[in-house]
Amino acid sequence: MISKDSISSMSSDADEETSLARRIAAGDRLAFEVLMRRCNRRLFRLARSILGDDAEAEDALQETYIRAYRSMAEFRGHSKLSTWLSRIVVNECLGRLRKSARRQNVIPIVANEDIDMDMLASPNVESGETVLGRVEMRALLERKVDELPKDFRMVFVLREIEELSIEETAACLDLPEATVRSRHFRARGLLRESLAREIDVAERDLYVFAGLRCDRIVAAVQSRLEGC
Repeated sequence: MISKDSISSMSSDADEETSLARRIAAGDRLAFEVLMRRCNRRLFRLARSILGDDAEAEDALQETYIRAYRSMAEFRGHSKLSTWLSRIVVNECLGRLRKSARRQNVIPIVANEDIDMDMLASPNVESGETVLGRVEMRALLERKVDELPKDFRMVFVLREIEELSIEETAACLDLPEATVRSRHFRARGLLRESLAREIDVAERDLYVFAGLRCDRIVAAVQSRLEGC
């Protein structure tokens, strides 16, 4: 059961967002900066999950904010401002993908060459090796998330990384909640399989023994034998 305090809090949040939207629609740039800083991380991650490129995602996000600022008077408060912005950034990114696909049909483009989720919990930073390990793990995870199909990737980013609820994710992407559940489940499964394959390959290279190490041991043993 939803308490009276919860209802009051939700009403207060809605009023605050409506007030913020009105200020922005009236040309209040400071209010718009507040909104951008509040939503930047989520929207960038969402754009990045669709476009697969940091620079493209940043450019799409900037365009989203311009469009949102110009049309803020249309915001009616039927959803959260962050949800409204999420839909705009999704449409912007999908539009960019369609344009890119059309260009590739005209001018061929040569592409550049290039577990369990609890394992990714942030440990305390204790040493340079720990920091390096975290950087390498993050790079691996980002690469594997980028390899997910786009529809699964968007849901995964909002559910796992931004920690949105199923309801919030469905609202942001304009999807049925059942679709969000199934795509989230499938994305996690694909990611686990991909990370497991990566680990299997890495295990074969553990404690590499070749080259200089091999030569050094052989030379040391030969030297000691000469003294026997």
